[in-house]
Amino acid sequence: MIELQFFEKEDFQQLLSWIDSQDFLVQWAGTSMEFPLDEQQLEQYLSMSNSENAANLAYKVIYVESGKIIGHISLGTINRKNGTARMCRVLIGDKSLQGKGIGRLMVLALLKIAFEQLNLHKVSLAVYDFNEAAVNLYKKIGFKTEGFIREASKVGNDHWSYFEMSMLNREWQALNNVDAK
Repeated sequence: MIELQFFEKEDFQQLLSWIDSQDFLVQWAGTSMEFPLDEQQLEQYLSMSNSENAANLAYKVIYVESGKIIGHISLGTINRKNGTARMCRVLIGDKSLQGKGIGRLMVLALLKIAFEQLNLHKVSLAVYDFNEAAVNLYKKIGFKTEGFIREASKVGNDHWSYFEMSMLNREWQALNNVDAK
């Protein structure tokens, strides 16, 4: 139903069209990018991604049935020595496909890369507490909550809190043993 392919410069305009507010940019990228998002920031992001032994793997999400780009997901802060990385920049840009299980497929595809291709030990993530759909999705997939970080991101006049979550390789293996039955 979906396929992950490396994010490339020709994909910039599609991604830029989905990021329409400061709040949405912060939900997608944390506080690492400035609104309005532009090609220069995406070029910087891409310059650190997708090469051999890169610390970041950035993917566009292709909806196989149509061949269209429908989203984005990244595996960042890859530390091969410690076997750790962070899942980040998760976005279903095609709103007509939201709520249809695409997010689950995206996360599982990225975890497969992390645990089965890169042989990582741990994948962590941060998710804002008000994003209940994402929090519930991550819990259902098997991520464990490690902590609650209070009012850590300043967005406009507000401070947003987030959950820190993770999955270990052995939890991924157990999940796949259950799914294989």
